[in-house]
Amino acid sequence: MPLEGLLGRKLGMTQVFDKEGRIHGVTVVEAGPVVVTQVKSAEKDGYAAVQVGYGMRKRLNSAMRGHLKKLGDFRLLREFRVVGDETYSVGDRVGLDLFEEGDLVDVVGVSRGRGFAGGVRRWNFSGGPKTHGQSDRHRAPGSIGAGTTPGRVYKGQHMAGHMGAAQVTAKNLRIIAKDEGKGLLLIEGAVPGATNGTVRIRRAVKQGKKK
Repeated sequence: MPLEGLLGRKLGMTQVFDKEGRIHGVTVVEAGPVVVTQVKSAEKDGYAAVQVGYGMRKRLNSAMRGHLKKLGDFRLLREFRVVGDETYSVGDRVGLDLFEEGDLVDVVGVSRGRGFAGGVRRWNFSGGPKTHGQSDRHRAPGSIGAGTTPGRVYKGQHMAGHMGAAQVTAKNLRIIAKDEGKGLLLIEGAVPGATNGTVRIRRAVKQGKKK
């Protein structure tokens, strides 16, 4: 078995029809190719993994240029486990051959930032009653705890605050189709992140049933 997953770029969403004429909403992801930049072993590094590079950047510092050994000016370096007995060497290119149509994958990305949000938007609070003269309670959070016991606010209390811009994993999404010529994966459903955001596509950890 090859690498656990790939890095890619979210391009947007569209709709496709399957062979039975059913319509599916899919996210188009430009997946790979990635270049192997380092191979880690249990004997030398304490664990076995493959570091890969993805994307391009304008300039690198001297330390990173030395590490990459003229393989490219990569924007991202990430590590993946190797599943099975497959071996990789520095400089190998890995692409869409990792996945087939019908495979289930987990897609990891950073959700879109929403800035400072109130409790109604951030946590789906109901707000206060809209009658009996309460003109300023419609989107208020309400009580956050009793004064005597516990006499403080519990950590993690749902309140207003920064919303989004956090790592999110969409699990057990099915690959509807792939276009090896253009390097595209069509993944059923929505995946985290904004358009042109980087995502990590890996084999589903908790395999559900294929539809």
